[in-house]
Amino acid sequence: MGAVFLVRHGQASFGAADYDVLSEHGAAQSAAVGAELCRRGVTGSGAWCGSMRRQRATAEAALAEIGQGLVAKEDPRWNEYDHLDVLAQHGSPTVQGADPRAFQSVLDAALADWARSGGTSLCAESWPAFSARVRGALDELVAGLGKGEQAVVFTSGGVIAALCAQLICSQPQAGSGLEHTFLAMNRVTANGGITKIVSGRGGLSLLSFNEHGHFDGDGATLLSYR
Repeated sequence: MGAVFLVRHGQASFGAADYDVLSEHGAAQSAAVGAELCRRGVTGSGAWCGSMRRQRATAEAALAEIGQGLVAKEDPRWNEYDHLDVLAQHGSPTVQGADPRAFQSVLDAALADWARSGGTSLCAESWPAFSARVRGALDELVAGLGKGEQAVVFTSGGVIAALCAQLICSQPQAGSGLEHTFLAMNRVTANGGITKIVSGRGGLSLLSFNEHGHFDGDGATLLSYR
């Protein structure tokens, strides 16, 4: 049975001029993820990441902990949805500098409207297009895995939530609860959280979501969601 570990990037620079940069906290989270993957024995796996700076930097820091010369292959299909575009078309683009809770509330409402709009959204990428993009990346990755092989992907919370929602909801058409499940899971993804998807004869199955036990105990101060 093959397995894919989806890792959410470390904390980015919320409220800064350039969000797409890991904070110091995010760099520490990324190293902790690498140590956790090493502890689990996920050391000889192939690695992938999106093309966003925060995703690439997380991959570099985590893989440095693992060693063995692993380098993540870059695939932009693992990139996050464009939250600024979603806010501009379905919410308020002026909340970026707000406190995290206020920002999350506005973003949640904008994402809900984006998902409900389907293919009629004025965003450059609609919810159906985003959902299909990330599923295509996962399916291609899984198809290339040999028996019992593992892969790790450094990506973003929305990508992980969208894929998990698809696996949970057996009929991903309007009214199936797919969008609701995506929103609920997207809201709670932790920076540096690890999600495990396994591939077997019955197809893909979600084995675990958003594991962040590596931030328990002495690492509790590293836990963050935005």
